[in-house]
Amino acid sequence: MATPSVLLVCTANLCRSPMAETVLKALLIAMGPAAPLDPNRVESAGTRAAPRPQTVDARAAAALQRTGLKADRKFRSRRVVPEDFERFDLVLAMDLENLDDLRRLCPQHLQSRVKLLLDFAPGLAGHEIPDPYFSPVVAFDRVLGLLGQGLQGLIDSQIRAAEAQNAA
Repeated sequence: MATPSVLLVCTANLCRSPMAETVLKALLIAMGPAAPLDPNRVESAGTRAAPRPQTVDARAAAALQRTGLKADRKFRSRRVVPEDFERFDLVLAMDLENLDDLRRLCPQHLQSRVKLLLDFAPGLAGHEIPDPYFSPVVAFDRVLGLLGQGLQGLIDSQIRAAEAQNAA
C-alpha cells in the first residue's frame, strides 16, 4: 500500500510551506526505509501564491541553513489548485485563514483531508504557525521550531496508524 501524500500549505508558498516541505523531507530521508511517508510524495503550495512562480524567501532559506538544511534551489512557488484535493491524502494548513481558504476550495467529500498542521503536535492542537514574512528574522527561527513540532507529530501519527493497521 502506498504511503499517504502530503501537501503543506501557507499563504504565498514562500516561507512556511517550503520550509515545512524541506524539514519534512529531511526527517523522512533520515528515517530511511522505516519512514511512514515517502519524501517524494511531499509538496507545498500557497492559497494565495502569486501567478508567477517565485523562489523561497531568502530569510526562510537562511533559517533552514542555520539548522543545517538547504532549501531546494529548483523550488518555485505555486497556488493550490482544485486537483490537489484529489492528488494529496493530507492537505495541511499553517494557519486558520489558510484552513478556511482550503475548506472553501475543497470538495465536500474530501474535507477530511484538510487539517491544521499543529493539530498533530502534542499540546498545540488548534494553534497556528504565524506568518513570519513581515516580521524580524528571528521569527523565521521560531516558525522552524513550530514546524518541527507539527511535522514530528505528523510522522508519529503516521507510525501509529501503520502499527494499528498492521495489528488489525
